Amino acid sequence: MQTELSTQLGVEHAVFGFTPFPAVAAAISRAGGFGVLGAVRYTAPDDLRRDLDWIEAHVDGRPYGLDVVMPAKKVEGVTEADVEAMIPEAHRDFVRDTLAKYGVPELAEGEAAGWRITGWMEQVARSQLDVAFDYPIRLLANALGSPPADVVARAHDRDVLVAALAGSARHARKHKDAGIDVVVAQGYEAGGHTGEIASMVLTPEVVEAVDPLPVLAAGGIGSGRQAAAALALGAQGVWLGSVWLTTSEADMHSPALTRKLLAAGSGDTVRSRALTGKPARQLRTEWTDAWDDPDGPGALPMPLQGLLVAEAVSRIQKHEVDPLLGTPVGQIVGRMNEVRSVRAVFDDLTRGFEQAVDRVNRIAGRSGQ
Repeated sequence: MQTELSTQLGVEHAVFGFTPFPAVAAAISRAGGFGVLGAVRYTAPDDLRRDLDWIEAHVDGRPYGLDVVMPAKKVEGVTEADVEAMIPEAHRDFVRDTLAKYGVPELAEGEAAGWRITGWMEQVARSQLDVAFDYPIRLLANALGSPPADVVARAHDRDVLVAALAGSARHARKHKDAGIDVVVAQGYEAGGHTGEIASMVLTPEVVEAVDPLPVLAAGGIGSGRQAAAALALGAQGVWLGSVWLTTSEADMHSPALTRKLLAAGSGDTVRSRALTGKPARQLRTEWTDAWDDPDGPGALPMPLQGLLVAEAVSRIQKHEVDPLLGTPVGQIVGRMNEVRSVRAVFDDLTRGFEQAVDRVNRIAGRSGQ
């Protein structure tokens, strides 16, 4: 499964795997793909440095990358406390009431809330880059579009390719104008922040819009047949995220959440603003239903919503409150029916890809007779 982009990066298969788990990122690279570590949860630079050290020691010299969440426009002088102060008290009451309704226990005294949406902030994202550029990363991806021009230049000075996600051809053209090297066309089916155009339509539109830049197809891809279809649409590789959540290397910290993912069908996700304030595909739960209820207060814009619900999400996850327990995941969750190793996922991807290409070649051969 080789393309010009995979050859340029020195990987065997044009499979780019986004994951928040260092062990998964390293396993993807060892399997012949390109592991990309998500950095949004690393608010402390030392934590990111620790995990990049670990990846370095476990990729066997294979290439890997980093994904950040960084706005293109700089916001001066805004602190997390400033943002917290913008959250209406009515929304805080709604969170408290919802948690009380389902009997969600408090965190232990002195226990901090876990993941917070702070990687979007200028100073946090730049501190992540200060760490990352000390390592031989080959690709820097940004989930909020094109990063600032000085970041693109800084990456290029280090021979690091820059990728940006796009949900439309219009977004993709902006990335090209900003000097981005790789565009990830993320379709409606994808987990996390995603737009409204399905992958089958979006991928060729983006390929045409940014030619000759390489495009990676994302959204609804979890098999070799789907990877072959993406390449047939003009992509130079596939960008997979959800499928790694149920691998044996993923450190989900929640057996109950893993069980929900394995049991979910492709219709059990929803694009909701409940998690971050921007539409993000995730498991549909009574938590997302509460925020999407027209009789409720509705989600706040990003980043207010993420800061508002950070502690609540930590409590729900720690205590595994099943009706509210969810996670960002794409519609491909319907194929995630068993825990497998990253290597097993790769074996299935490559085998399915070869079979799909052989099938198309046979059809083409017969039609030409």
